[in-house]
Amino acid sequence: MAMALRCFRRLPSLLYHSSFTMTRGLPQAPAGCTALLLHGCRQCVHQVLLTRQLATKKAKGKGQSQAKVSISPGLVDDIINLEETNEDMQAVIEALKEDFSRNLSVRTAPGALDHVIVVTKDGKFPLNQLGQISQKSPQLIIVNMTNFPESTAAAMKAIRESGMNLNPEVDGTIIRVPVPKVTREHRESLAKLAKQSTNKSKEALRKVRSKSINQVKKFKSKVSEDTIWLLEKQIQQMADSAAAEMDKLLTAKTKELLG
Repeated sequence: MAMALRCFRRLPSLLYHSSFTMTRGLPQAPAGCTALLLHGCRQCVHQVLLTRQLATKKAKGKGQSQAKVSISPGLVDDIINLEETNEDMQAVIEALKEDFSRNLSVRTAPGALDHVIVVTKDGKFPLNQLGQISQKSPQLIIVNMTNFPESTAAAMKAIRESGMNLNPEVDGTIIRVPVPKVTREHRESLAKLAKQSTNKSKEALRKVRSKSINQVKKFKSKVSEDTIWLLEKQIQQMADSAAAEMDKLLTAKTKELLG
């Protein structure tokens, strides 16, 4: 009896104030539950909202294992679209991968210049839309600006400021781009750029996380505190997982660049 009363006192407001759970109903109390109440106990509510799996990773500095929250997106789609949040986070990761592949290579290839953004009086354009890019030799890339001669100076500036350690030379509407020798200094410079790109991506990731958490907080007056807490934890876990993947990408890229 005492155990049942304690469970009763700890019933979350989710049982009484959340239209979210009331519209879906709660399961019957599991066998052996000491609180066979009309609508189920706290354990039952949590079974509706999440499954907890013991994470193998230890909490930093605490030596304790962390509980991993996994909420079914269908149960909270009237609050937030978790699948969309995950897609936004994955998009940030994919953008980082593309940046690594396109702009951070030990040896510069013609394709590395394709998407260098050139700022002109008519707007911003990828270099490959303004000039014809080809590789004359392993040590020289040619950019023919005959179709847009007025953008030659802007293209020169964009290549020089691309972060690829390039020093283009111009001859009329032809831009010659010497491919630098692969020195230790060049490798280290690229590794620093990889770190900077990763930090920018993590900042973009934090913006996605903050936007999602702010969306959840808008429902504080409509759903229980437990529901808000669980959703915030789920979103944070998604962000942590994405950040960990970025760290792995950076580690692999740094190893590649430094040789």
